[in-house]
Amino acid sequence: MPGILKSRFLNGPAGRLEALHEEPGDGAAPTRAAVICHPHPLYGGTMRNKVVFRLAKAARRTGAAVLRFNFRGVGASEGSYDEGRGEQDDCRAALAYMRSRYAGLPLVAGGFSFGSRTALRTCCGEPGIERVVAVGTAVNYGDWSFLSQCNCAKHFIQGTNDEHGSRENLQRVYERTLGPKQLTWVETADHFFSNALDELEAAVRAAWA
Repeated sequence: MPGILKSRFLNGPAGRLEALHEEPGDGAAPTRAAVICHPHPLYGGTMRNKVVFRLAKAARRTGAAVLRFNFRGVGASEGSYDEGRGEQDDCRAALAYMRSRYAGLPLVAGGFSFGSRTALRTCCGEPGIERVVAVGTAVNYGDWSFLSQCNCAKHFIQGTNDEHGSRENLQRVYERTLGPKQLTWVETADHFFSNALDELEAAVRAAWA
């Protein structure tokens, strides 16, 4: 059954953050709380991105309450792009909101592309995170050495033909990543899983479960 979806505004470090808060349908009590981060703000990324939607849908189908939110400067969120630094603070604000709403439940995070890196960077230093599901991680760019000291559970889900995160580069990053960790490959045509959204959703659902 469809979940109960509500628009929200959270108190963020640079002003209010626009969010979508969804709970399981049929009045079922959530079994965990999830925060989902969207792709790069400067390249059209929003909480309504199709991959982010599938991440949220998969989480909800495992019984999670789910929060998607727009980073600062995106949609109706206040502030402006901060090269990933302030966006980590936005993610912390979203995690704090879900932690306060669902005290005692496991707290998980996920993200796609830029959102994957943001979730990983944030949660590697954030206590009490059960796991991070990192989708379409853009390992072709930037420094990923922080993952060698990141001890929260991580599940990478990557397309086999991701132009921003090649199989070779992700495998190299993964080998240097501290466990617990898991890696799932999804046969795809590109970074956006455009021919494999159902397969992606199934892989994410298994990762959440």
